[in-house]
Amino acid sequence: MLARVGPYSCGDSQPLLLIAGPCVLQTRELAMQIGEVLAKINDRSDINVVFKASFDKANRTSLSAKRGPGIDAGLRLLEAVGADSGLPVTTDIHLPEHAAAAAEVCSLLQIPAFLARQTDLLVAAAKTGRAVNVKKGQFMAPSDMRYVVDKLRGSFPKTDETTEGRTEGRILVCERGTFFGYGRLVNDMQSIPIMRSLGVPVVFDATHSVQQPGGLGGATGGNREMVEPLARAAVAIGCDALFFETHPQPQDSPSDGANMIPLDRFVGVVDRLLRLRETVESLS
Repeated sequence: MLARVGPYSCGDSQPLLLIAGPCVLQTRELAMQIGEVLAKINDRSDINVVFKASFDKANRTSLSAKRGPGIDAGLRLLEAVGADSGLPVTTDIHLPEHAAAAAEVCSLLQIPAFLARQTDLLVAAAKTGRAVNVKKGQFMAPSDMRYVVDKLRGSFPKTDETTEGRTEGRILVCERGTFFGYGRLVNDMQSIPIMRSLGVPVVFDATHSVQQPGGLGGATGGNREMVEPLARAAVAIGCDALFFETHPQPQDSPSDGANMIPLDRFVGVVDRLLRLRETVESLS
């Protein structure tokens, strides 16, 4: 069970895939600073890193909230980060017409959780031939992701290279929490093996799992102190990839600052998780 993401393979017996970066693109200097730290992490042999940032936060709580630089400027900046850091890059897309342009720059296209069932968006992403990471909707059972996987499998170009003759070699699905009443998410760690049973690698989004939707009134709150404990649980149960957002000054991020790991703490978090993964793998 493998998915090809740019130069990497993700899945069985592969290094941990790490998808990380700021929530939303701000300045070139900030993106390059984060990219430099992530590139140093990528020097390790037990991890493969993808730089992630959004060009548009289309689902902000408030109309007045900052959304990002937009698709044209955002993709140019992502391309520059990729060239400078040597890392493959990813971003989330919200409309079918975003897919082709994003695929010219990104090795991996991300589908937001709120849009996980949007057939036209999934089909457009798959038709680019790029790997696709779909976040499980906060309202969805993990077993229902089989229909998401089926939509993607049926939409990849038939002439593209496949894994063992099948197109699921470019599909990842992501656990990012489930609504638990109003303003809170919880993680059912059973979702990781359940979604792996669909024959695709599973990502665990540790940052968005600690969100508190609407917790700051006109903005989303969160509890970053729970990010690493949840990531440890996901590694212990066998996730194939981890997703984090990080920032030098999370309080200055336009979006999701309360959930982010400060950049100066990020390397230590990753190191501890890789040591835990080594231990887990030694027991299997």
